[in-house]
Amino acid sequence: MAIIINIETATKNCSVSIAKEGIVLAVKELNNGNYSHAEVLHPFILEVLKEANINTNQIDAVAISKGPGSYTGLRIGVSAAKGLCFALNKPLISIHTLHSLAHSVSIKEGIIIPLLDARRMEVYASVYNAKYQQIRDIKAEIISENSFSEYLENSQVYFLGDGAHKCKQTILHKNANFIDDKFPSAIEMAKLSFDKYKKNDIEDVAYFEPFYLKDFVVIPEKKKKPTF
Repeated sequence: MAIIINIETATKNCSVSIAKEGIVLAVKELNNGNYSHAEVLHPFILEVLKEANINTNQIDAVAISKGPGSYTGLRIGVSAAKGLCFALNKPLISIHTLHSLAHSVSIKEGIIIPLLDARRMEVYASVYNAKYQQIRDIKAEIISENSFSEYLENSQVYFLGDGAHKCKQTILHKNANFIDDKFPSAIEMAKLSFDKYKKNDIEDVAYFEPFYLKDFVVIPEKKKKPTF
């Protein structure tokens, strides 16, 4: 029996679940349009443990959504996950954020393209077939009318995630389908983290870092002109 706590903070959805053998026992999440992870993440962890009637000594592993996504959100989630691993002496499992997002939909055939907002007209994107097999690497790319044309010409393509809204007005191909209100969640992480746990596919807690995909850039404030 494996009990795993799953933490998702890569986007504006702050989500925590606790699962046994890949089955979710309790989940708490908040997606109010703000990055409130610093305030709600630790209370959510305590609440799912209480709701599932599980104490920390019963946890077998901690799983974290590794990115890409919000730099600050990822840092908060990874710090919390590492803290639990060190305190409880438990292994750390990482799940690609776009991979778990792809699992939030089910299709019989076609292509799944999960998209995360990466500012302006840029998104983080990956491509999966109907069996959730990744058929293209994760990329940061600027959306145009020709984006993903190689898939749209041959298949029905299902776009989802908070980056999909950028595509609706730009990608007008007849095979493009847009699924609203889908976001990375600790619910989808449950089965994925259990699969990795069974394979002992774990991270080095001390050296693990989120997968940012792009470097974090701080935009300096404009200098104010001196007044005399």
